[in-house]
Amino acid sequence: MAEGRVTNEQAPAKHQAGPLRTGDFFAPLFPVGRFPGGRPFGVLHDLSDDIERAIRGFNAAPKEDFWTPVVEVRKCNGELVVSAELPGIRKDDVKVELTGEALVIHGERKSEHTEDHNGYHRTERTYGHFYRTIPLPEGARTDQVKAELTNGVLKVSIPTPEAKKPQPRTVPVETGSRAA
Repeated sequence: MAEGRVTNEQAPAKHQAGPLRTGDFFAPLFPVGRFPGGRPFGVLHDLSDDIERAIRGFNAAPKEDFWTPVVEVRKCNGELVVSAELPGIRKDDVKVELTGEALVIHGERKSEHTEDHNGYHRTERTYGHFYRTIPLPEGARTDQVKAELTNGVLKVSIPTPEAKKPQPRTVPVETGSRAA
């Protein structure tokens, strides 16, 4: 068996000639020393991670992923119709709620895919919460709301009063007098 030898050599303190390296570029700005791994913004990224851990209270649980479903809002036949694309989501995993001023659609998406191939077993799982708020028009009849989930599309219908259209009229144009 071949023997490997590991040596610990230090890099030269200052690069005298040759092309400019990333560490040399930032050296005048940060005289403390070179950045670990040559990543000048890596320090900021690490600091951001530390702050996030502190805010979460050092909770070891992984952060939850949020997913935003595509939503379409339209007015049709005296109803506000909200359609949300929720592929692969079961009826039990979605909640539709009404507050005084908004329609709230929220829930959790869970997906698991298992594959066996040539003696290997592979499983992929994805999870993600979603939350959408749609403001309601004034006078919406929240007691007559209907929600239906069909083929991954949630359709929520909310009856709304017909808006009164102003009657067209002619406005007379008057002659003005110029003040001197």
